[in-house]
Amino acid sequence: MKFNTSEQTVRDAAKAISLLLLDVDGVFTDGRLYYSDSGEEMKTFSTLDGHGIKMLRQNGVEVGIITGRQSALLARRADELGITLLYQGREDKLNVLTDILAERQLSREQIAYAGDDFPDLPVLTSVGLSFSVPAGHPDVRMRVDAITDAQAGLGAVREIGDFILQCQDKYQQLLP
Repeated sequence: MKFNTSEQTVRDAAKAISLLLLDVDGVFTDGRLYYSDSGEEMKTFSTLDGHGIKMLRQNGVEVGIITGRQSALLARRADELGITLLYQGREDKLNVLTDILAERQLSREQIAYAGDDFPDLPVLTSVGLSFSVPAGHPDVRMRVDAITDAQAGLGAVREIGDFILQCQDKYQQLLP
C-alpha cells in the first residue's frame, strides 16, 4: 500500500473504522463492463475480496456499497456476502453518506471509503479514511489517504480489509 498521508496517521485512522464503504466499478470489480449479444450484463468478482469482506464483517466492521450503476449481479453478490447496505443507481454518493451517518449514528471518522473516479471524490474527502486503486483517476489517487498495491477486482478490497484488521489488532487471530 502506498500512503499519501503519513503511514502512522492512516494506521491510527484505521483503528476507528467500523464501516467500509465501496464503489463498485473500478474498485470491487476491474471497472470493465461486459455485455453479451443478447444484452446480458456480466461482472467478475474476486474471491479474495469476498473473503476479505466476510472477515471484516465477522470482526465488527460492516461493509456497504454505493454505486451509480444498477446491477442484478451486484445485488446477488452483495447478498452472498451478507452486505445489507447496498445503494445502487445513486450518483449522489455524498447524500447517501449523509443518510448512512444519520441512520447508523456514526461519525465520519468511523467510516472508510474506497473509490476510483470523480463521482467518489465528495465521499472520499468527507470520511475518516480514504482509499483508491492503482488505476484510479490521477486526481483521485492524489487526494486519498492510501492507494492499494492490488488492482481493482483483483484483491484491492481484500488489501484494504486486511489493513484495517491489522491496524485494529484483529488480523493475527485469523491466521491458522
